[in-house]
Amino acid sequence: MELRVLRYFLTVAREGSMTAAADFLHVTQPTLSRQLKDLEQELGKKLFNRSSHSIILTDEGMLLRKRAEEIVDMVNKLDTEFSSMEETIGGDIYIGGGETDAMRQIARVVKELQLRYPNIRYHLFSGNEDDVTERLDKGLLDFGILIQPADLSKYNYIDIPGKDVWGVVMRKDSPLAFKDTIQAVDLLSVPLICSRQAMKQTFSKNEFADWFGEDFDKLTVVITYNLAYNAAIMVEEGIGYAVTIDKIVNTSSESNLCFRPLEPRLESGLNIVWKKHQVFSTAANAFLKAIQEKFSNSLS
Repeated sequence: MELRVLRYFLTVAREGSMTAAADFLHVTQPTLSRQLKDLEQELGKKLFNRSSHSIILTDEGMLLRKRAEEIVDMVNKLDTEFSSMEETIGGDIYIGGGETDAMRQIARVVKELQLRYPNIRYHLFSGNEDDVTERLDKGLLDFGILIQPADLSKYNYIDIPGKDVWGVVMRKDSPLAFKDTIQAVDLLSVPLICSRQAMKQTFSKNEFADWFGEDFDKLTVVITYNLAYNAAIMVEEGIGYAVTIDKIVNTSSESNLCFRPLEPRLESGLNIVWKKHQVFSTAANAFLKAIQEKFSNSLS
């Protein structure tokens, strides 16, 4: 299976048309069609359902698209790493993480490094713990930012100073908005919009479930979310109350939303992690040294 053919396949999947893909790739349509038929024969699977006007991926085609994107991303990353192995430090650094105000601390490290190494480029990927660790394990990310509790057994890590504070985002005209803090009993009778991390049961320790106590299973969760921006929209439309961490939803005086912390207070620590025995590019290695100096914590 050639990388060139995988790029052809991805272009056809993106364009949804053999003609459009051929124009984009600057190849003839018969040549492109033959290459994809050879790919189907090699895999022994039908990848497209063809019509006179469009091409639709089969289930096997959808799987190949996902894997092909990972392969191409990895090859691109490898190319940039080798091209950056020069006396002048430059290249690409890939960082993944959930929504957290701790990203400000990462941004400060980036800002300082920019002055010393202006040829480094940074690529941010947003996702929950599963999204980030999957890409870390496949080598598509150099570093991940994980909110505790998280499984750190496969990674080296540094503690990021500070903690995220959990609470509830609600409309300012909501019945609970008059309260300074939110207790477990307040959440039993209202529709909730919860992050998948807060609801996740596969942790050895689920901090939100432990905080809530024995009535955790009685919560009325109407929506779960991955990123808080969309959750905030649901709150604005009056669908429910969002359980989230502070400082990632706009609750300024101009917003019609407000944040109330949980009582007793619930906080989560954070780690920046990377694969054990990771071989870094010169750019990623410079970033690692910078965060070690900045956070001044022991390496685990």
